[in-house]
Amino acid sequence: MKRALINIDYTNDFVADNGKLSCGKPGQAIEEKIVSLTKEFINTGDYVVFAIDAHTDGDQHHPESVLFPPHNLIGTKGRNLYGELATVYQEYKDNKNVYYFDKTRYSAFAGTDLEIKLRERGINEVHLVGVCTDICVLHTAVDAYNKGFHIVVHRDAVASFNEAGHEWALGHFANTLGAKVI
Repeated sequence: MKRALINIDYTNDFVADNGKLSCGKPGQAIEEKIVSLTKEFINTGDYVVFAIDAHTDGDQHHPESVLFPPHNLIGTKGRNLYGELATVYQEYKDNKNVYYFDKTRYSAFAGTDLEIKLRERGINEVHLVGVCTDICVLHTAVDAYNKGFHIVVHRDAVASFNEAGHEWALGHFANTLGAKVI
């Protein structure tokens, strides 16, 4: 089975203590696992995706503008990858199996070419890591399920600012989407 690792929104705004919409310590606690998995997938020749939230300052038409404070604004440090993952990306960004793209909705599939990129490579299993478990990771998983991909969620590589939502999403992945939660 061909597989891809999808890194979702592991940025300063979502993880750093001073991030605009940070999950803080839970997000910081998964850094080592995300970095390890990213390197593992790159070194085994698997496809590694960085699906990163991108917003424009003052965009009142985006549905998130009434739900959350401005975050992951294009051109800000808040949108940069967090911690060691930024270093790993810089080291491997020219690798043909590494793909970084902007997303403007919760799901990494919504309005992007992610499905095309995965299908072109014959990938049928997606491994999900990042933040927030109950928002962008969840919506990406739902879309992956609806598109027929096998889903693996790495429990120790996802986090949220909402612990109850995090736990609910982990159960939903397994019990409703048939995902393997490891």
